[in-house]
Amino acid sequence: MNLSGKVALVTGGGTGIGAGCARRFAREGAQVAVMGRRPEMIGQVAAEINGLAVCGDASSTTDVRAALDAVVKTYGGLDVLVTCAGTTDVGAALETDDALWARCLSSNLTSAFVAARESLPFLIERRGTIVIVSSIAGLAAGPDVCGYVTTKHALIGLTRSIARDYGPQGVRANAVCPGWVITPMGDMDMVAIQEREGISREEAYVLVTQNVPLRRPATAEEIAAACLFLASDEASIITGAVLVADGGATVVDLPTLAFAQ
Repeated sequence: MNLSGKVALVTGGGTGIGAGCARRFAREGAQVAVMGRRPEMIGQVAAEINGLAVCGDASSTTDVRAALDAVVKTYGGLDVLVTCAGTTDVGAALETDDALWARCLSSNLTSAFVAARESLPFLIERRGTIVIVSSIAGLAAGPDVCGYVTTKHALIGLTRSIARDYGPQGVRANAVCPGWVITPMGDMDMVAIQEREGISREEAYVLVTQNVPLRRPATAEEIAAACLFLASDEASIITGAVLVADGGATVVDLPTLAFAQ
């Protein structure tokens, strides 16, 4: 899964899965640009991997175009786009007002769409690839996260649409659907469990994965490895696919849990 000679742009690259992708891609020989809204975070990751930090909001056409200009000026082109920008907002439909809905759409869906749309001319030129980080929330619904679930489902549709339309021009697009991952975002999600149960963060991760076949959450590095595979030439025939990286969570038949217990 060597990426020598490849140029990659990772949105949401300052932390979590995005930072994991930036580090792993750089180790495999890619020249990596890290995009995010927090300059100190992306600057730290870029310095660590001898990459390029491009500060901006991936949902902004202006910011993405500026980032791509910097990438092309610095590295000469683009081969891989990984979209990791996103957030978790809580609320069932009745608790999701217009502002929250708009924030979910912008952060999770528009960021991936704009980054992909603006990158496509460069990817077509070099027969490149897009990896969109969705979630198992794109396959099933968690409680009280209407905006998150909706946008993560939509990311799979975006992936398939790009794969269908631009495959004839040599561009591949695939999605990765992680389950629980130990990241700063995952840590924030654990707070409610910690407070409700009076347990530590580590114990909260154990609790939320107690019925997952592998009985543990993923690390950012493990999800980055899945993204690396899809971005590499080893996946050259794979496009429009959804790679589920959830420790087996989505294979569990919920009505049979009582028998296992």
